[in-house]
Amino acid sequence: MTSILVTGACGQLGNEMQQQAKLHPEYQWDFTDIIAPEGSPVQILDICDQEAVEAFVEKHETDILVNCAAYTAVDKAESEPERANMLNAIAVGFMSLAMEHRRGQMIQISTDYVFDGTAHTPYTEDMPTCPNSVYGSTKLSGEMALRVNTPAGMIIRTAWLYSCFGNNFVKTMLRLGQERDELGVIFDQIGTPTYARDLARAIMAAIHHGIVPGTYHFSNEGVTSWYDFTRAIHRIAGITTCHVRPLHTAEYPTPATRPHFSVLDKTRFKQTYGFEVSYWEDSLRECIEELSL
Repeated sequence: MTSILVTGACGQLGNEMQQQAKLHPEYQWDFTDIIAPEGSPVQILDICDQEAVEAFVEKHETDILVNCAAYTAVDKAESEPERANMLNAIAVGFMSLAMEHRRGQMIQISTDYVFDGTAHTPYTEDMPTCPNSVYGSTKLSGEMALRVNTPAGMIIRTAWLYSCFGNNFVKTMLRLGQERDELGVIFDQIGTPTYARDLARAIMAAIHHGIVPGTYHFSNEGVTSWYDFTRAIHRIAGITTCHVRPLHTAEYPTPATRPHFSVLDKTRFKQTYGFEVSYWEDSLRECIEELSL
């Protein structure tokens, strides 16, 4: 039986992978995080401890490691570059080395922030990277660590992730839409939302098919702005009392620079794994309906 280790199991994607595990008992699953909620199946593992990572992988005879762990506080990373680098790059090196020693495979989740966002057409996997934030730079270093340490590595870059779990943009806009009469949201940053459940399904498709090493892009289909995304969230949720007005990026300064254009081209993933990607608004509706249950 193939043994799969999912790190960062308490995050958005990690929680969705836990849901996938219930649908796929044909695999042996191990879920880890730095803190394990009481009563959960999550085991404690510090991915920043190389010896602990090596020991866990050997003990559990891990065949595939799906790394959902990351330092994702984009603005805070600007003042904590060493911490961000440890989680996003050095720890990836530890995990990829452990999997290489096991002759196993690893799936690393990366980000659109490895690009500077100045393109005007969807980013393909082969376009030059040029991160302009600590978060983006450390995630790119993590990609490089994986490529150096194991030829059996798969990198999936994603963007604008949200889910029913944890804190994310969708939940924040739902809450603010109910609390406020007016809300300003940036309209000049363009990308594609990604429902973490769809990403988890895509990861399972790759595992079922047989992981083909390389770099891939995955988000939902379509294009939108944060402003239009918010309008859709409120429309689907039936929020009508909050006026959403568009803001320029310059009106909402942040410590970290955001890409103005981060649409990802998913052709390689779709062709390699025969995966049909959902339109972003359909997936958003699925998430909001579940949140309202």
